[in-house]
Amino acid sequence: MPTKSSTTSDTEATAAKSNASENNTATENKSEKDSTMKAGNATVVKSEMKNAPLHKFFVDALKDIYYAEEAIVGALEKMQEAATTEELKDAFEDHQLQTKKHISRLEKVFRSIDETPEKKKCDAIEGIIKEGEEVIKSTKEGTMTRDAALIIAAQKVEHYEIATYGGLVQLAITMGHDKAADLLDKTLQEEEDTDYNLTEIAETYINFEAEQED
Repeated sequence: MPTKSSTTSDTEATAAKSNASENNTATENKSEKDSTMKAGNATVVKSEMKNAPLHKFFVDALKDIYYAEEAIVGALEKMQEAATTEELKDAFEDHQLQTKKHISRLEKVFRSIDETPEKKKCDAIEGIIKEGEEVIKSTKEGTMTRDAALIIAAQKVEHYEIATYGGLVQLAITMGHDKAADLLDKTLQEEEDTDYNLTEIAETYINFEAEQED
């Protein structure tokens, strides 16, 4: 009788181990299946997002401002050379360096939403820059009037950028692109600071001295 009891116990233990092993295997298979389904769903969602009209517009707008920032670098160099006062020359030089950082930051924005950085011609900034070039041609070299006019031309560029980045930040937030939103918002704040600084330079003395010129 003791032998029979021992055999029964061994059989029951073996059966329990077998059931546990089957349960573990089933659980593992279910987890793998769930993971595969989640990965598949994520791929579908990502694909749908990229095909969504708002996402396409967002990417298109990024390409537009990416082109604009590149064009602004060259325009600022011309403005710096044309400016009269050292203060304004320094302001344009600082903004040029800052703009190069904005270009690098935009490239990070593209990558954060799994897009390749690309430029699309921006007719708006081309027009604003052309207007700035006309300001240089139509004002006398070495005058405060030229500096006053250059500040206005530069602020038109700033206001275009502020409007663009402000809208892009809100779109990024809406679509859940949190990293992109943070990066774009940093640039937005810097553009607003630059606009404020240009106003300060103009109102401190340049506008007043320009008013006294013949």
